[in-house]
Amino acid sequence: MAVTSFASAMKRFIALFTAAALAAPALAQSTIAEQIIRTQIDGIDSIAFPTGVKDVVTFTGSFHAGDRFAPEGQAILPTLVGEMIDKGTVHRDKFAIAQALDNVGAQLSFGVGGSTLTFNGKCLTADLPLVIGILAEQLREPAFDPEELAKAKTQLRGLFRQQMDDTDARADQALAAALYPPDHPNYQHPYREFIASLDAITVDDLKAFHATYYGPASFTLVAVGDIDVPAFEAAVGESFAGWTGGVVAPAALPATSLDADPKQVVRLEDKANVSVRWGQTTGLRYDHPDALALRVATAVLGRGFTGRLMANVRDKEGLTYGIWSNVYADSMTDGHWMIGANFAPDLLEQGIASTQRQLDLWVDEGVTDQEVANVKSDLIGYYKVGLATTNGMAGAILTAVQRGYDLTWLDQYPEAVAALTTEQVNDVIKRRVDPAKMVLIEAGTVAPAGE
Repeated sequence: MAVTSFASAMKRFIALFTAAALAAPALAQSTIAEQIIRTQIDGIDSIAFPTGVKDVVTFTGSFHAGDRFAPEGQAILPTLVGEMIDKGTVHRDKFAIAQALDNVGAQLSFGVGGSTLTFNGKCLTADLPLVIGILAEQLREPAFDPEELAKAKTQLRGLFRQQMDDTDARADQALAAALYPPDHPNYQHPYREFIASLDAITVDDLKAFHATYYGPASFTLVAVGDIDVPAFEAAVGESFAGWTGGVVAPAALPATSLDADPKQVVRLEDKANVSVRWGQTTGLRYDHPDALALRVATAVLGRGFTGRLMANVRDKEGLTYGIWSNVYADSMTDGHWMIGANFAPDLLEQGIASTQRQLDLWVDEGVTDQEVANVKSDLIGYYKVGLATTNGMAGAILTAVQRGYDLTWLDQYPEAVAALTTEQVNDVIKRRVDPAKMVLIEAGTVAPAGE
């Protein structure tokens, strides 16, 4: 790259990331929903949210092409297709695309989850049509080059082998496999199964999956920042014109009930820590009336350094450096409730006993008015701080859409949290959490029973 071109790119890079770090204030006296401009463009749910940040746009989006759509015996296929999206198109290789993004200081990335392929990007306002064009080219016309496929397989094989030796990864996988059936989006296949499915997958398999699941049928694209809305909508229309296919959001699966072994041990040799997970399915999606109260209750038990678990198991008894509780994987389907912790092998039994005491106390006696008030204040504060950045606002809008909410929920959330009572929170604990139904996973250097 010439010196003048490099200098220009660096100016764009600095401007982009300086502006992205600034607050993105909403227009005074207006609700978030009132400021959103939402349009259907060739089947794409296009959402623009102009803010006071100058010269920068953050965008994100998703559509249904995640792991839940893997064909039988090809568990890794959706992830592998997602890995190949930024490895070149039929028009130019990955180096040419990277150069085009670098020249304008832009970012663009992709990831595959249980249900969706998600993308994220940042660029200067003037470059948004260019970057949207690159996004469309990558999504619509990936090259699926055999050499790049071989490299992606090697990288994934190495990643899965590392995770097979990681106590946290193994504990999380074992819990998901215990709580959900294989056809559920939240089920996690064993890493050996992922590795085994890698070798047999061909370019034709990638193309077939792409042809079926990549398209505008469930596509949402959110842009936040200094947006020229007509130019943004024109870029989306021009870049994605004539694109068809994809799948609509599948129906939410019902609550899961499995007869799993209540205690499972994943033995890994020579590990300094044992990763422990307690969990059960909740039968709740995020939009269920009980879901928000359960989150508040769970935060009292194990949110960061202010939760009961940290205050007692870590600070008072000194049994762990890390312990928490949370609700997981409930945006688009029913999720699960979990406590996670790490204990030294010689403190494992004490750590589990201490955690169990706190869990039982929380279920039996509930939480206090002051604890609920503190958590509600924190949740509302974190939410408002998150919305003050282009990243946070874009993510919140996309999440609301994925959860099936009307976009007025973005304004209603703080009010919904504030309205929760201690009685509601304690009632949901009693109805939704049952220690007797939990699965306990221990992953690490665990002595065999009887030793």
